[in-house]
Amino acid sequence: MNEQEQDETIDQWRRRYAQLAALAGELAHEIKNPLSVIRMNMELLHEDFEEINLPLARRAVERIETVNRQCQRLDTYLKDFLEFTRFTSLELKAGSLNDQIEQVLDFFLRKAEEQGVKIDRHLDAALPSIKLDSQTLQQALTNLVKNALEAMPNGGQLLVRTRLVRNGVALDVIDTGCGMEANALLNMFKEFYTSKDGGTGLGLPTARKIIEAHSGRINVQSEVGTGTCFTVEFPTPARLPE
Repeated sequence: MNEQEQDETIDQWRRRYAQLAALAGELAHEIKNPLSVIRMNMELLHEDFEEINLPLARRAVERIETVNRQCQRLDTYLKDFLEFTRFTSLELKAGSLNDQIEQVLDFFLRKAEEQGVKIDRHLDAALPSIKLDSQTLQQALTNLVKNALEAMPNGGQLLVRTRLVRNGVALDVIDTGCGMEANALLNMFKEFYTSKDGGTGLGLPTARKIIEAHSGRINVQSEVGTGTCFTVEFPTPARLPE
């Protein structure tokens, strides 16, 4: 197979992937509509049975609550799946990585305080601009910070740092949480893999997908009982790959 044939094959696979992703997204949307109707009616049934002080009614309430929990779980799966499949191209413009992570940290500030997590920000004020799509990049950064906070339910420290590196700029998200075992490190970026109760296993794969769409890369180091460090690197405009 010559180079032209290889390029044509790659293009064909890309088109096929885009078509499948679009179809999966449409299917997820179709599932969300009846699921919303089911949840609404179960909530109404819950209200009706709560007013009846009989053993049969109490058992019915328990079963309704079970259905509601499973509906919520499905809704979370669908939401994360749609985020994973929804973008096919990015509108990249010059922007500040510092501004992006500042907005995400501000969003999680109250949650961090409630958990007893201290956020330390060490952002290089001289950091050059990068090419970014604000909405999707913030989604990736949100997943990283959310993951770090979930690793510290009983408090800790979250260090967020930006810095210059040889090929562009880097962002470090470092937590003092539970850390990850070897199996989790090997599988953490695989779709639907999760070691958390109620997790969908799509947060980190989505983050990596977005970062790579920005011509970036993500690495992780972790030690059980010590914490985890995610490092994301982006090229600066002058160093963007052709």
